[in-house]
Amino acid sequence: MIKVLIVEDHKLMRVGLKSLFDELDDIEVVSEAQSGKEAVEKYKITHPDIVLMDIGLPDISGIEAAKRILELNSNAKIIMLTSHISEQDVLDSLHAGACAYVMKDINIEVLRMIIMTIQDGAMWLDPQVVPILREKNCGVVPPRQMSRAVFKEQHANLTKREYEVLKLVVDGKSNNEIAQELTISEHTAKAHVCNIIQKLVVDDRTQAAVKALKEGLV
Repeated sequence: MIKVLIVEDHKLMRVGLKSLFDELDDIEVVSEAQSGKEAVEKYKITHPDIVLMDIGLPDISGIEAAKRILELNSNAKIIMLTSHISEQDVLDSLHAGACAYVMKDINIEVLRMIIMTIQDGAMWLDPQVVPILREKNCGVVPPRQMSRAVFKEQHANLTKREYEVLKLVVDGKSNNEIAQELTISEHTAKAHVCNIIQKLVVDDRTQAAVKALKEGLV
């Protein structure tokens, strides 16, 4: 069970996230905070595995709160939540030590996979953030050519179609939704997913998605 601290000043968003996590059997919300300073205090008390941190908070920013938490524990795992992409916020979040930068409109199943990926020690960035980091030459994101080369070297046995299916699995799509997206039958979509699971040597589609995120396949 992964213990999560939710930091969000909007009650509706906070309650919504907790309600969604309550339906999952591998994530437990151990505490909530509605300000940056409260987040730091709640972290001291609950010692969560993951902190879901809103950037825009009423006292200190989520970025400053993240810095203070990381001063308490350099191994703290913090996922920054935001409703918009700000180049400065992206850079400041990563420099502060955040493990992920995530948009608030993300699919809950994808957020779940990101949490699992971060828990395993990886890093995750919203796709919209990647061009910013490449342009700034931050050294956080490798060149696209490297990602493709690693993919071909390590997972050459995945077909082009299976790679397309894998990206949709990471997006949290069901077999039926994958079928509609790629204009194939649901039976074919299911077969592709089964092949991917076998080739990536994992037990289910969630683990496949986690591995894809962790190894930068998508």
